[in-house]
Amino acid sequence: MTAPRYEELAVGTQLPPRDFPVTRADLVRYAGASGDFNEIHWNERVAREVGLPNVIAHGMFTMAQAVRLLTEWTGDPGAIVEYGVRFTRPVVVPDDGVGAVIQVSGKVSALLGDNKARVDLTAISDGQKVLGKAVAVVRLP
Repeated sequence: MTAPRYEELAVGTQLPPRDFPVTRADLVRYAGASGDFNEIHWNERVAREVGLPNVIAHGMFTMAQAVRLLTEWTGDPGAIVEYGVRFTRPVVVPDDGVGAVIQVSGKVSALLGDNKARVDLTAISDGQKVLGKAVAVVRLP
């Protein structure tokens, strides 16, 4: 994918949306990579005992899936200058052979100069917004 050029952007530019599937196997791999083996991310019984509807994805995993929209759009993970979110709802990942989907969209909300743009991201799973105030600053060529 060719990175967008800063001069070609306008406030309101919509990024191509993406769907990111999430399976229990993804959560196990993420736990191994991150060292976060909290049982609510793999053990349905424990997740339900603490009041969750089922196993949930790690918050940082969800955050990482959302920013993939930008790394794929820019073609360069190093283009992400700043990134922050608020976790609003967990991504529930059933053990049904399908798992969950995180639907991510983005819109350029400001041109900041110095080839930087602010992008507001929206992340939804099972019809619910899972990240709030998901904002990134990217530097473009």
